[in-house]
Amino acid sequence: MAYEINGETFDADEEGYITDIGSWNEGLADLIALDEKIEMTEEHWEVVNFLREYYDEYQIAPAVRVLTKAIGKKFGKEKGNNKYLYSLFPYGPAKQACKIAGLPKPTGCI
Repeated sequence: MAYEINGETFDADEEGYITDIGSWNEGLADLIALDEKIEMTEEHWEVVNFLREYYDEYQIAPAVRVLTKAIGKKFGKEKGNNKYLYSLFPYGPAKQACKIAGLPKPTGCI
């Protein structure tokens, strides 16, 4: 599988996660989000950018429980809960948001 933007090709695995996280950019994130049937809003970008910072710091994509707790710590209880995160990423906040953020599939995700 691959994504293509402006003649540039980005390789991805069979589930749609890009294989070179260093090649990620916001245009690619928009394309992946479109593929996932998600219209990116400021709230979506908040989670995606948070995930990228988290990955830079810990070199791992957080599972949903860790993500929920970390989002709550940074943005407050109204955003650090499953209901809010699933409203943004209905197919799984960790899995779907990591894919859009250009990160590997979180450990523990099926």
